[in-house]
Amino acid sequence: MKIDFHSNVADKLNYTCRLIRKAYNAGARLVVFDTDTSQLRQLDEALWTLTEAEFLPHVGMDHAYASLTPIIFSAGRLNDSPHFDLLINLSSSVPEHYQQFGRMIEIVSQDQAATLSGRERYRHYQQQGHSLSHYPAK
Repeated sequence: MKIDFHSNVADKLNYTCRLIRKAYNAGARLVVFDTDTSQLRQLDEALWTLTEAEFLPHVGMDHAYASLTPIIFSAGRLNDSPHFDLLINLSSSVPEHYQQFGRMIEIVSQDQAATLSGRERYRHYQQQGHSLSHYPAK
């Protein structure tokens, strides 16, 4: 499994929106995971207002149209996902069932606690034998 770490992210919400748009425009079907439901709500609102000329179709995992929608938000079980192309992890922990996805992106903010937990996750994935890449935000 290929896992990309995007670290030192100053504005996690905006960065994630741009990353989602890029993945969607490349044809990926993706799941955005975070145990913090308030952050997922903020991301939902941000995607609606990202640009006036662009719509990024997204719903929660439990929504009736989840299987038809390319961008899914989840705060729960990932093995219930309708698709497994790309997982974007916004949480500070290793998501359960992440191995079912073809690829994962970890987004790590500039916060010291986030950096430390990101390093722990990096070591965990490394020990599991995953192919890791690191992209510091500019």
